[in-house]
Amino acid sequence: MSTASSAASRHGHADAGPYVERSRADWAALAHALPLTLDGETLESLRGLRDPTSLTDVREVYLPLTRLLSEYVLHTGDLHRATNEFLRLNVGRTPFVIGVAGSVAVGKSTTARLLRALLRNWPGHPRVELVTTDGFLLPNAELERRGLMARKGFPESYDRRALLRFVMDVKSGREEVTAPVYSHLVYDIVPDQRVTVRSPDILIIEGLNVLQPARTRPDGTTGLALSDFFDFSVYVDAHHNAIREWYIQRFLSLRDTAFRDPRSYFTRYAGLTEDEAVAQARQIWDSINGPNLAMNIKPTRGRATAVLRKGPDHRVEWIRIRKL
Repeated sequence: MSTASSAASRHGHADAGPYVERSRADWAALAHALPLTLDGETLESLRGLRDPTSLTDVREVYLPLTRLLSEYVLHTGDLHRATNEFLRLNVGRTPFVIGVAGSVAVGKSTTARLLRALLRNWPGHPRVELVTTDGFLLPNAELERRGLMARKGFPESYDRRALLRFVMDVKSGREEVTAPVYSHLVYDIVPDQRVTVRSPDILIIEGLNVLQPARTRPDGTTGLALSDFFDFSVYVDAHHNAIREWYIQRFLSLRDTAFRDPRSYFTRYAGLTEDEAVAQARQIWDSINGPNLAMNIKPTRGRATAVLRKGPDHRVEWIRIRKL
């Protein structure tokens, strides 16, 4: 069988279900004629701690993804115009909203920042904003009052009503919407500070639980979910053991950097030996982040429009896109 026939056979098998799946090589081929609009210095400023994403990764994975996203944005605009015409309306178009989900330490923040940087360079939608759901975590004092400090990052540790209202306001076309600010250094909401979103063309919402389904009320009914207002969503995926190791390595790096800042909530970890730090990171992962991934985050993967699956070296190995 020829190489082309083998590829077609693999694609046919992979595409039989509700998703289209492409290997890294096949996905990268989609970007062969696309200009790379990001340089090494900019990439360095976008990468998270210990994230090894390279310009090759940008070209082969994120560039074709943003090209596809641009098609979604363009044709959503066509649908908006057709709907206005059919209903005889004169209603302005609202922002295109993208959700980015995944575990702690999987690289979703880098993914979200890369999407923002690349999408800003596509024609027609220069106003691309990024908001993380960290700002909607309940303040530490409230988490303490509710006995939830050990479950920070779990769905119940967020002000879900405020987060939903924020996205609804953006999607309703309000000219100016604000969100709370979170500091990773002090590990808490910053009082009296807000980030303002002003009529973006595209809004990216990044967070652990952005793909959570709506909660069931005591009477059996359900309300709205945050993802009901997404036009596209990305889940950054990897094997549980790989993410656990990335978390441990990131913890070791923080021990030597941010944890040494006297303002840091985690200064108590700065003086740990390497063995002690590894043990502490494993304990945090196994008691908080691991269970949150297994119980709350991973089950939402199937709700995403696109899944980026990483291997143990942090490189995306395959991409899965939900069929329309």
